[in-house]
Amino acid sequence: MKKSTMVGDTRVLALAALICFAAFGEAAAQSYRDMTCGELWYARNQIYADEGYCFKTDDAIRVFGEACFPPYGRLTRTEKQEVEDIRKWERRKGC
Repeated sequence: MKKSTMVGDTRVLALAALICFAAFGEAAAQSYRDMTCGELWYARNQIYADEGYCFKTDDAIRVFGEACFPPYGRLTRTEKQEVEDIRKWERRKGC
């Protein structure tokens, strides 16, 4: 395969990934709009639980357990943005 074709293919794949990400973000925002405060709380904390966060509140421990593991709740940039999006919806809904 020629180098110029590979570069073109890479650009097409990158564009497709951006379109998918934008569509997912829009779908997530739509679903957050429809969630209750409890569902938003769960969605936000599930992101932390998936990354091994050590929960301190009784409610979170009851739902997600006491087990924590590395990276102990350290989030990726994408996960941080997702948490912030959920928090925005929680504020909008007065949660």
